[in-house]
Amino acid sequence: MNILIFIVILLVLVVSHEWGHFIVAKKSGIRVDEFAFGMGPKLFGFKKGETIYRINMLPIGGYVKIFGENPDDESINGPDKDRSFVNKPRYIQAAVLFAGVTMNFLVAWILISAGFMTGMPTSMDSIPAGQRLTNQAVTVISVSPASAAEKAGLKVGDKLVSLKTKTDSTDTPSTQSVQYFIKKHGAESIDVTYKRGPEEKQVSITPEKNSDNVPIVGIAMDTIGMLKLNPGMAVWEGLKLSKDLFVTTALGFFKLVHDGLFGKADMSNLTGPVGIVGVVGDAAKFGFIYLLSFTALISINLAVINLIPFPALDGGRLLFLLIEKIKGSRINPKVANWVNTIGFGLLMLMMLIITYHDIVKLIKH
Repeated sequence: MNILIFIVILLVLVVSHEWGHFIVAKKSGIRVDEFAFGMGPKLFGFKKGETIYRINMLPIGGYVKIFGENPDDESINGPDKDRSFVNKPRYIQAAVLFAGVTMNFLVAWILISAGFMTGMPTSMDSIPAGQRLTNQAVTVISVSPASAAEKAGLKVGDKLVSLKTKTDSTDTPSTQSVQYFIKKHGAESIDVTYKRGPEEKQVSITPEKNSDNVPIVGIAMDTIGMLKLNPGMAVWEGLKLSKDLFVTTALGFFKLVHDGLFGKADMSNLTGPVGIVGVVGDAAKFGFIYLLSFTALISINLAVINLIPFPALDGGRLLFLLIEKIKGSRINPKVANWVNTIGFGLLMLMMLIITYHDIVKLIKH
């Protein structure tokens, strides 16, 4: 079931991204030869007008084959050269390339806005003025690897109900009371009752001391409740949150690349398709609105990743356009195609490495 949900999410996000490229290219008079979901051998397809629409065997992406995007002699000088991507003005080429990222951002905005209209999990610190949360609960927002909490099985999204020892308890915890309780009973086993979706569960956790000799269990918490807004405010708040997520994600990728250049990047937090399937399953267990939020987050991530100025990505092709604008002439098509081919190969290699690490983590758990 998790795999099916993942494929549906990927279908929505990939098709929307590629449809952005497709529709802007079509409206700009550029010939589009193929529109595909998935990679590898064709499962089925059909031709409508000049474009072939196909579903491929491996549901790990998709593509639009735009005439002249990878320039050759036919697209530069052939009989249909006026409908070639490479022969269009650079502002049109840029619009076609930006369209995919724009669609991913719009999808995230729509999903988040819909979430606010029906009720979105929101931090107490993030509610708009004049609004209030319902069903507030102290919620786990992160779990440190190899911590006491992870060993006990706590996960992101779990709602803390009570903490008890043999001599003490707190039944209506706040983030402050949880922290105080852990420090107070740092040497004892603490029975933690929590809700995961509709189920109430209990685990025993013995805190561990950090480098400052302070007892911790290895979680970060926040007071989370449901925020429901009217349609107009939901759209506005959805736009603001989408923008904030985009900026935060972009800064995160920048830090990852920066740390990678200096050999300090933590690659263990990167997740590929195999890892995402597991996260999708966890989100689905917490409810549809969590799955909706997670889908929006993936869409934002796809937008940011595609803007990275790396060959074969939209950002890499945009960088080529900028270089051409500065130098005042076209980059040698053979050089551009080779660079994009090498870039695509490196991306596939990175995907295989990340997938391998996902499988190893899955086996260990």
